Amino acid sequence: MSHRGPVRVHERHAFDALIDARSPAEFALDHLPGAINCPVLDDEERRIVGTLYKQQGAFEARRVGGAFVAANLARHLREQFADKPASWRPLVYCWRGGMRSGSMVTWLRLVGWDAQQLAGGYKSWRRHVITQLETLSPQLPLRVLSGPTGSAKTRVLHALAALGAQTLDLEACARHRGSVLGALPGVAQPAQTAFETLIAAQIEGLDLQRPVYVEAESSRIGRLTVPLPLIRHLRASPCIAIEADTGERLAFLLREYAHLGQDRAALAGLLGTLCELHGRQVIERWQAWAAEGALQPLFAELMALHYDPLYARSQSTHLHQWAQRRTVRADSLTDAGIEALACQILALP
Repeated sequence: MSHRGPVRVHERHAFDALIDARSPAEFALDHLPGAINCPVLDDEERRIVGTLYKQQGAFEARRVGGAFVAANLARHLREQFADKPASWRPLVYCWRGGMRSGSMVTWLRLVGWDAQQLAGGYKSWRRHVITQLETLSPQLPLRVLSGPTGSAKTRVLHALAALGAQTLDLEACARHRGSVLGALPGVAQPAQTAFETLIAAQIEGLDLQRPVYVEAESSRIGRLTVPLPLIRHLRASPCIAIEADTGERLAFLLREYAHLGQDRAALAGLLGTLCELHGRQVIERWQAWAAEGALQPLFAELMALHYDPLYARSQSTHLHQWAQRRTVRADSLTDAGIEALACQILALP
């Protein structure tokens, strides 16, 4: 069995499995990519042990906690780890690389597996993510896809990826489409830390010698904040503007956002948040359309009065190379039209 020195974050790929020994709630907030959750204390047990520690001290907390840990480890050995061969090499971590991962590693080693503990635990991973975002973001050869709402930027990004181009999909990481109506039906946004983990995992694998296509985003996507080093670099990078007719954009939006007609009360509520920008009279008209499920007139006015003026103001302010932008023109925003756009973008010098 190899008893090496402490395992660092960059060595994690050398292992057969990555095991997060923290509680399910901690794991749900954020975890190392590809990790499986095998808690040594569940959420309630962790609360009990924490309270005991505060009220009665470390010994009592360890006595009760030790019993919980032993029971949970026994269950993992019977279930999750039952089929693992003798050659299996797991890397285990907890919050700081302390007792929770330490106790699991001890037991796995006693069985005969070459288990190792991640030095510094999740906290060392978190430091790694922040460092990656700070050092890699400014080096990315970004090409920023811009265009008013409804010009299919996200779909073009997906088409570029399908054609073998490198892309950075921030809206996929944020699980949100970025606009006031951008929440995805039935999908919660991740925690800020998990959002940053997903971005770091995407940019780690990119080839810095080839262009990376990204959508023009504001600094917030839903309730999440795009990391500052990345948004700064995005705003300073070359732009590609997508142009499409208003009718094509409206048809595209009606296809993409058809789900909004299903929860009309929620849609009316979202429109209410725009009251300060557009005044009570306009919002009441929009909310009446929302209540009827009349998306066509609603989206036509949202484009004319809200999205397009906002776009006209924000591009020149936020994208520093906007004046030097290159333009691609969409004949249609059907699947074939979107693929043709992606090909046009790849053909740019």
